[in-house]
Amino acid sequence: MRAFLPRTVVILGLASLLNDMASEMITPLLPLFLVITLGSGPAVVGIVEGIAEATASLLKLISGWLADRGWNAKGLVVGGYGISNISRPLIALAFGWWLVLTLRFLDRLGKGLRTAPRDALIAHAARPGQLGRSFGFHRAMDHAGAVIGPLIAFYLLSRGVPLRDMFWYSAVPGAVVVLLLIFALPAQQRPEPGIRTRLQWSALDARLKGMVLASGGLALATTPEVFLVLWAQSRGLDIAAIPLVWAAASLMKMLLVMPAGSLSDKLGRLPVVIFGWSARIALLVALAFAGSQPSLVWVLFLAYAGSLAFTEPAERSLIGDSAPTEHRATLFGIYHLVVGLFALPGAVLFGLVWQFANQRTAFLMAATLTLLASAALVWMTRRAGKGPGPSATAT
Repeated sequence: MRAFLPRTVVILGLASLLNDMASEMITPLLPLFLVITLGSGPAVVGIVEGIAEATASLLKLISGWLADRGWNAKGLVVGGYGISNISRPLIALAFGWWLVLTLRFLDRLGKGLRTAPRDALIAHAARPGQLGRSFGFHRAMDHAGAVIGPLIAFYLLSRGVPLRDMFWYSAVPGAVVVLLLIFALPAQQRPEPGIRTRLQWSALDARLKGMVLASGGLALATTPEVFLVLWAQSRGLDIAAIPLVWAAASLMKMLLVMPAGSLSDKLGRLPVVIFGWSARIALLVALAFAGSQPSLVWVLFLAYAGSLAFTEPAERSLIGDSAPTEHRATLFGIYHLVVGLFALPGAVLFGLVWQFANQRTAFLMAATLTLLASAALVWMTRRAGKGPGPSATAT
């Protein structure tokens, strides 16, 4: 009987679980650390998140290109996780927001180094007809770590651990990640390339090009989840409960993402993506007009998190389905680069509108931009027909 999923997929999933345990112990607390401890405003939160993600995105393209050119994919992945898990705990030493920005940049730099080679390894290892399931498993493990991490943070905070010390505690699961990858991830992960062709954008599948370009527009529109933390706090949620609602949101993602990936294997990538993006529009409007009832705050926080997770495996599987094998890591890098570059002005714009106008205007702006991105995806992919269905395989 064949294993549930290939060893490569399982090990990379476990690594994401542990890494997100470390990362999500502190991520929901980071905006509070910036605003309450360091005295920064919402605009600074947007600048820190946007610059960190956007500048690191360039390395996602470079690392993908290097992996396609024969660089050791395992080394790139291990190095990326190593950089993140060294820099992240050092935020405890920051006494100004610019130091947080520097260390957050290094953390995301590590993510940039590992992401495209890791996604390509998953696509190479996935069995025919299981690409959505494989990406769904990986994202489920990632979100499982994001459940456990905030629960650990909640326990430590409830025991009186200072906010700064939370960053030091994140070093423990981070060290385990690196050891797991060094000793358990197989060394040879991808087939040897045959005759190498030149990557030509004009020759790529219309679905792939549409997904890359529309995802950039969506990144411009996406509300960073750190702003949802500030939104929830403004609606009366206690600071001590922030890790709990963050963990619950990650649990929602974990439960949805693998079934959503399998659904995209059966129904096609594009229908799943469009449905998820449409749900996000409705939820952004609801966030704009929501009151301060505790139950409503929880419901909207969890529902928005679910809408983000629902499309994750379908988006990545569409890239994996359509990308030529010899350029797969590079195209994953281009996809992540476009998303990251548009995330910078998106996060900064959202923070500025929030700070100098109001929350409602910021959320309605995000809903409008998401609608435009969804319409663009439909328009750009119409000539390609339906997205990959049950017969789609990883090439």
